[in-house]
Order: sequence, then structure tokens, then C-alpha cells
Amino acid sequence: MTAPRRIVALADTDSYVKWAAALLGTLDAGWDASILVVETPLVVSDPQLDAALSGSDLPSDRVSRVGWDALTPRLSTLGADVVVLAGRGPLVRVLAREVATLSPRPVIVAGLPGISIPATRKAIAYRAQADLFVLHSHRECRDFAALSVERGMPQRFALATLPFARGGAELSQTPKGTDLIFAPQAKVPADRPDRMRIARLLVRTADADPSRRVVVKLRAERGEQQTHAERDAYPDLLASLGPLPPNLVTSTASMHRALDRAEGLVTVSSTAAIEAIARGIPVIALDTFGVAPELINEVMADAGLLSGEQDVVARRFRHPDAAWLDDNYFHDAADDDWTTCTAELVAERRGGTLEPKSPLARRGGALRDAWERKSVLGPLDRTFAGAVAMVIGMPLRFAVRVLQRLRDLVMVPRTAAR
Repeated sequence: MTAPRRIVALADTDSYVKWAAALLGTLDAGWDASILVVETPLVVSDPQLDAALSGSDLPSDRVSRVGWDALTPRLSTLGADVVVLAGRGPLVRVLAREVATLSPRPVIVAGLPGISIPATRKAIAYRAQADLFVLHSHRECRDFAALSVERGMPQRFALATLPFARGGAELSQTPKGTDLIFAPQAKVPADRPDRMRIARLLVRTADADPSRRVVVKLRAERGEQQTHAERDAYPDLLASLGPLPPNLVTSTASMHRALDRAEGLVTVSSTAAIEAIARGIPVIALDTFGVAPELINEVMADAGLLSGEQDVVARRFRHPDAAWLDDNYFHDAADDDWTTCTAELVAERRGGTLEPKSPLARRGGALRDAWERKSVLGPLDRTFAGAVAMVIGMPLRFAVRVLQRLRDLVMVPRTAAR
């Protein structure tokens, strides 16, 4: 009898723990799946962890926390065939180096937890040491594959239905709730005036119909961390507007539970829109700030989900164009190949033929490695090398940024002259 393939995900922040739990929860009995929540400065709190696991099929007793110093020994004890690196790019790069030191080296899988259009060079570069890069739509796979060839960074990509998009059979269902759910993002939009404009829009929407709630679905309580640092959080912005309508509320419940009471969802470009669509809940992707790569909303525009503030106030939600679905997150599950690709890599590993991948070549050697580890672990990295790298690296980093700004200032007049 063949031993189950042992797969362990390493994750730290709310969105990546949620993604890892949902992804591993789809595996069949031929896999022994678990998650190690790695202690970093952005690690999930216990309430965030509970919310992240809600709605996944991964039992909570398959999830445990681990400190950085104990991580490599723990992985050695587990004897994982596969390690899924579920984290921000800088952390994945550091984790990949650690995992690659294990003997025998596990298959390294990496991925992104949500909408990943446009494809970016950084996303590939950070995950260069992974044997497999999991994406969630035919379009993403095409775009990332083309970019990896263009930039000379060979990578193998695989398709997996976005865990929150499982539920295509429900696409035609009519929502039974009455809440307007607003899904904020830490980095989109980035500027305070734009975020304040959304806050005022939420107040106007609540005032327009006091009988129905407007729910701001927060990712964290005050003091908790998120995948991306958030400035100008919506609770603070709303508080600055004075007394609020009683039907405008905030919630830190899981998105899965929030959508149980939803009439529709409003966002700029959050992956929560995909989760809503999968449950037949219509969406408004706010077009107030235009369409741009930095807004991560090009894919929303292609879906026909963009709409303005008046439609938000009137709750005129939209369903995506049917032609958009198959190429964008709602493909046939039979197209998924990430488990097949991973199983093939495990067979190579067990057969001793899996060739390890190297990280991208870069300057700095061991000092650069120490700097990168210190950058993602902060005070949790207590190594002497990390302290030295920080002392040397911070002034160098500042100098490089100053030179880049000076170069940009010089280039602007030249560009204008052309």
C-alpha cells in the first residue's frame, strides 16, 4: 500500500492562512494535509485564525503554530513530501531557502491567494525556488507563463480552482440576505482622500435605506495584523465623520459568514468579489478611481462589474458577464491540474530524480540572505548576522533610494523634452 503523500503548508497572515486552509481542504484521502502557522510580526491572532479556517474543509486539529527557530526541526520530524509556501513574496523567498536545506528536499509549491492580474515579475522572482506555482484562472496561467518566458525566469505553473470560487452551481441562485457588504483593502485605494471618499459613500448608502444594513467587513480588530499594512483604516475614517447611521456597522466575522446575510457586495478589487460571485451574490466593483494595474481591477472591468457611486447608493448590483466566467476563476474543475502536477513531482522526489531549483542569482551572498531574513522577521530574528545585516543594509538601502529618486528627477525633463 502506497503511503499517503504528506503535504504541509507554511502560512502566517490572515489571507494566506485562509487560502492555504481552503486549498488543502480540497485534497482527497490520498494526502495527509496540515498547516504550520509561522510566527512572524504579521502572524494571525487566534480570532483571525478561527475566521480564516471557517468554511474550509481542513480540520482545526490539523493546524498548529510554530516559532521560526523550531520550524526546520519540525519540518524534518514531519517528513513532508510537499511544502506549500503560503506567504508574501519576501517571506516565501526566505522560507524557500530554509526548506531547500532539508534532506531529502521536499517538493516546494507556492501560490497567490486571490486575484493575480496583472502578472508581475516580482511575484515570479520571489517564488523562483518553487517547483510549482499555483494560479487560479486560465488567464492567470497564460499571463504568468508568458511573463516568465519574457523575463527568462523558467517556472512551472498549475491551475487550481480558487478555493473561494467553488460553488459554480450556485451562480444562478438569488441572494436571500439584505446586507450590503463592503470589502475593504489595505492598499487599494492607497490615498487617504480616496479612502475618505469611500467612507462618505458608505454613510450615504446607509442613510438612503435605514431598513437595510451596510456592513464594513474588516480583516482585523484594532491591534491585529494583516497581510498588508493598512493606513487610514475605515473605522477611523468613519469615526471622523461624526455620529453614524445605526445601520452602518463593522464586522470581523469571516467573509463566509458575512455573505450568508448579503444582498450584494461592494469593493474596489478584493478577492471577496469572487467569493460572492461563487455564491450567486451580485457585486459592484467601484469605478470611482478608474481602472489601473495598481488598483488590481482590470479583471473586474472585463467582467462588467464596474459601476459608480450612485449605483452603490441605489444597490444596483451586477452579475458578471457569462463569457467572462470560464477564463476567469470559474472554469470547469476538470481543468485543474495542480494536484496531478504535485503528485508527479512527489513521485520524482521519492524516486530520487527531482532536480532542486535555485533561487535567482543576486548580489550580497550570505549578508543579503541575512538582510532578507531580518526584513521579514524583524525582532523575531535574533541572529548576529541579522543584526549586522541591518546595520550595514539600512544606510545602503537609503542611499540606493536617494539615487533612484535623483535619477528619476533627472530623467523627467529628458523624457519631457522628447
